[in-house]
Amino acid sequence: MTLSLVAAVGCKGGDKPAELTSGIHLSNLDTTANPVDDFYQYACGGWVKNNPLDDEHSRYGAFDILADTNREQMKTLIDEITKNDQQEGTIPYKIATLYNVGMDSARLQQQGAEPIQALLNEINALSTREELSKELVALHRQGINPFFGLFSEADFDNSKMQIGWIYQAGTGMGERDYYLESKNKHLQDAYMQLMTKEFALAGYDKIASMAPDVLAKMVYNLETRLAKAQYDNLTNRDPFKTFHKMNVANAEKIAPAIGFKSYFEGMGVEAMDTFNMAQPEFITEVSNILAKENIETIKAYYAWNVINGAAAYLSDDFVNANFDFYGRTLSGMQQNRPRWKRVTSTLNGAMSEALGQMYVEKYFPAEAKDRMITLVNNLKEAFKQRITDAAWMNQATKEKAIEKLDAVYVKVGYPDKWRDYSKLEIKDDSYFANILRSNRFDVDYSINKINKPTDRDEWGMPPQMVNAYYNPTTNEICFPAAILQPPFFDMNADDAANYGAIGVVIGHEMSHGFDDQGRLYDKDGNLKDWWLPEDADNFKANAKKLAEYFSTIQVLDNPLTMANGELTLGENIADNGGLHISYLAMQNAKAKGQVKDEPMDGFTPEQRFFLAYAAVWANNIRNEEIVRLTNEDVHSLGMWRVNGTLKHVTEFVEAFGVKEGDGMWIDPEQRVTLW
Repeated sequence: MTLSLVAAVGCKGGDKPAELTSGIHLSNLDTTANPVDDFYQYACGGWVKNNPLDDEHSRYGAFDILADTNREQMKTLIDEITKNDQQEGTIPYKIATLYNVGMDSARLQQQGAEPIQALLNEINALSTREELSKELVALHRQGINPFFGLFSEADFDNSKMQIGWIYQAGTGMGERDYYLESKNKHLQDAYMQLMTKEFALAGYDKIASMAPDVLAKMVYNLETRLAKAQYDNLTNRDPFKTFHKMNVANAEKIAPAIGFKSYFEGMGVEAMDTFNMAQPEFITEVSNILAKENIETIKAYYAWNVINGAAAYLSDDFVNANFDFYGRTLSGMQQNRPRWKRVTSTLNGAMSEALGQMYVEKYFPAEAKDRMITLVNNLKEAFKQRITDAAWMNQATKEKAIEKLDAVYVKVGYPDKWRDYSKLEIKDDSYFANILRSNRFDVDYSINKINKPTDRDEWGMPPQMVNAYYNPTTNEICFPAAILQPPFFDMNADDAANYGAIGVVIGHEMSHGFDDQGRLYDKDGNLKDWWLPEDADNFKANAKKLAEYFSTIQVLDNPLTMANGELTLGENIADNGGLHISYLAMQNAKAKGQVKDEPMDGFTPEQRFFLAYAAVWANNIRNEEIVRLTNEDVHSLGMWRVNGTLKHVTEFVEAFGVKEGDGMWIDPEQRVTLW
């Protein structure tokens, strides 16, 4: 449950100056717009005009600026390592070697498809269904996931323990509706073209003695069959519908062709007994495919999983074909990122905490962490006030809610212990070979946690990522170091703006513990109903109202695209709650003289609060990306996180004098307030 922010940048240290700024950048504003009619345009129109999309981006926002800066900083760290010889086996050696291998364009062109040939030959040699099952294990061990994936996750009945989770996967386009809806015919055709081209580039057509377009059609039909069996996004949001604990014997009955006993043994899980099969009907269909589908079709499907997973790490022919579909067709990007940016991102994924440790040492000031902890505590107190004053809740449920809020584990900055990368093997052979070794390292890391106690001190994000999250099974909120800088957090700004930006982020993540999903977990992270029925009914009624409101929003004219209020419900609840909670925290701070209670740059503290919130979501975005995100993302689009959410916040209406008939007005009885 995250903010869906991607990027990172270092924070500037220093004590708060005697004269604080307003925190509002006037150049971001479009003062020709009327804030009571279109607040997003008013608050962000100047930024949108001054930061047009380039060919490299499908969406360009405040976070992308931070992402660009962050890559430069990470590149600085990497350059300092690569300019000197490093001792083999050390972290610096692994960073330098992986980066240099990825940057060696000449060798990548020369190698072509060679790095995947051994795997493709291995797949083509399969001749029995037993061999197909064994190959499934071999691919999963290397982080290539046809059909489904295995990972460790908390036991919803006992969150203090980790269990194995089997989760649906295996469709190259990702979103099931891309296969099933006729309006996506252009995507289906483009995906077929991608498969046809890359089967030929890989030479699998010659290995299998079948035409590339025939292979593509075989795989597409199999993936369509998988898509029909997959749970949709809304079903997957319901934790009760994706939690089906069973023992291996029962799993063998549900999916006999998979052979789960042998599967778990092959994956290296010791003494697997009980695990969660998140989507049993889907897994049954996988078993049926393994038992009855043409063997050559399954082999082609395995081969495609290898090719598609490797394409970004092979020669330019593969990279460009891959980008044409996933970048250009799906998202509207016109140009791929430069190689150094792509390789830096790969390295940042493979050794995230190793780089994160270096990042923190170079860029993160301790005073930012201290001030953030103070803000978190202020937000907690405000949230307690909101719960106490909630007219729709009974006292017994309020007490349980406050008990859960008190139990929230707060993580700020960086982990106290860092991940050990000593067993990660990096060699100077091929880019993709190193990706496979990194995948195996990560698979082993995840599998090693199965049937062991949950480590509550483990971080789900590295410190150099500008993001934040709430994890319901550990009841924790986490704010990595890199989020503690503008536009989220400004050490030099009056705190009205900080409460509007980072304060709302804090409140957002806290609210996730009480959104339509998070509220279903108790203070210890167990999936357990702690609500009085009347209060649960009141919550559902308000949540339904919010979902219905967002579903009325038209996000694009051509093609006609409506927002999905049910898919984005949890994030919309968190935005709504974060705003209300942080606004109260700001008022509390103002009462203590901690917020300047007079206009700055012509704006009251209340107005500065909402302008700072809106500035976080300023962005330009292509139509293709609007459609893709609306189909796939649980977050509303940036414009509607402003205009859609603020209409429900009476404090905003009052701060800007919104009246009936204005574009930002909805009737008070239609406004939704949960937290």
